[in-house]
Amino acid sequence: MKVTQYFEKAKGKTLISFEILPPLKGGSMKAIFDTLDPLMEFKPPFIDVTYHREEFVYNKRESGYYEKTAIRKRPGTVGICASIMHRYGVDAVPHLLCGGFTKEDTENALIDLSFLNVQNVLCLRGDARKFEGKFIPETGGHKYAIDLVKQVADINSGKYLDGTISHGEPTDFCIGVAGYPEKHFESPNINMDLDFTKQKIDAGGDYIVTQMFFDNQKYFEYVDACRAMGIDVPIVPGLKPITKKYQLNSLPRLFFINLPDELVKAFTKAKTSEAIKEVGIEWCIHQSKELKKKGVPCLHYYTMGDSETIRRIVEAVY
Repeated sequence: MKVTQYFEKAKGKTLISFEILPPLKGGSMKAIFDTLDPLMEFKPPFIDVTYHREEFVYNKRESGYYEKTAIRKRPGTVGICASIMHRYGVDAVPHLLCGGFTKEDTENALIDLSFLNVQNVLCLRGDARKFEGKFIPETGGHKYAIDLVKQVADINSGKYLDGTISHGEPTDFCIGVAGYPEKHFESPNINMDLDFTKQKIDAGGDYIVTQMFFDNQKYFEYVDACRAMGIDVPIVPGLKPITKKYQLNSLPRLFFINLPDELVKAFTKAKTSEAIKEVGIEWCIHQSKELKKKGVPCLHYYTMGDSETIRRIVEAVY
């Protein structure tokens, strides 16, 4: 079933979804199952599976020169989606990236996903590679997420890259896109960022999942601004608890978000790692309850492999 159909079927009830990371290369599905098994009692209708672009490593050769080699540290998104659907009987939402993929790669992935009866995708540009100052698209790939959305919309209408295919079988993907309550860091201001988001929706996006945030007011203001722009699709809040002290600095730096003064002060007062984790959990519970009370379509939790923490939060909210 499509993500948007789940929202319609819920008739205003706030659903729950989880997002997982593929295991590192050499790992197994056990890590995924260990994360999801404790969470499935909450009956999430769908699970997001992230994708990570390739990274470059430099291997020293016998000549003394270094060879640049591209590797994927977390492969297997398509296979993981199939395993999740088979084991739990829920829908999987694979992430599609511009970075590291050609248009042909994307089309082949969409064909494989359609054969597996995966009906949902989340279209993202992706991040720049490490040590690159800006995002550089793959040769023959997409530069912006809107172009990726358009490609999925094309294949939904039976339009394939091979122009000789005159009667291609249409796919039927529900298309999710990203939203940024505190704006994307590359956008000059929130209004232009909203305009970019509207373009993705107009191109075929069916719903929005937001970047993590820690001030619910930012989310509420973002939804209001989207509605004022004519964006009327469901907007799903993305949530992640802070559980370690170093995240006070790393999360704002990596995700370009702000932390409320009240939260920072609470962390400052916490003297042990256990106390810090409790502050983060309680804050996320408070966020979740307020968002649920306001009737958001879904609470989307970034698990980061920490099912114990996410379980405690969801149990307190539901």
